[in-house]
Amino acid sequence: MRALALFLLGAPAALGGGAGKVFLSVDEALALAFPECVIERTTEVLSAAEALRVEELAGCELASRIVRPYRARKDGALQGTAYFDAHRVRSKNEVLMLVLGPDERLRRVEVLSFAEPVEYLPKASFYAQLVGRGLDEELDAKRAIRGVAGATLSTKGAIESARRVLALHRVLGERAVSSPVAVAPPDAQRR
Repeated sequence: MRALALFLLGAPAALGGGAGKVFLSVDEALALAFPECVIERTTEVLSAAEALRVEELAGCELASRIVRPYRARKDGALQGTAYFDAHRVRSKNEVLMLVLGPDERLRRVEVLSFAEPVEYLPKASFYAQLVGRGLDEELDAKRAIRGVAGATLSTKGAIESARRVLALHRVLGERAVSSPVAVAPPDAQRR
């Protein structure tokens, strides 16, 4: 998480000399997604079998078995869960915040940082196509999601990010049903 924080703070080396842009910090993105909510950050460690299941469901690679969901509650009711996904686009990183609602569908996608030249960054209308989507075969550039000419790798990365987060969320949900014991104590943050 420290590396992600440094990346989001605009460390020059991480951005390749200013070619990319930092749009939001983690705290700013969470505040936009969950106004007036209590946000609980947990750390979950996936088993090897769970990580394999995530990759099978997502259809793409999982970089780490360590997952840090941010669960937001308002008046005790779950409002949603945010995940931060850092991935390589072409040769540099992008960090997205993906928010899932209690219905396990994407509610919000925010670009926190994009280290590639900004002309390769898709417009908001591309990311809007992901909102409302669940983990199914339609969440694909060859199906329901329209790609963006000149930003093929960016759109591919965002779609893979959405599929990965939806798969992670599903596997964590399956774990909660089968074993209600928490993996790690939460770090609660008040909003």
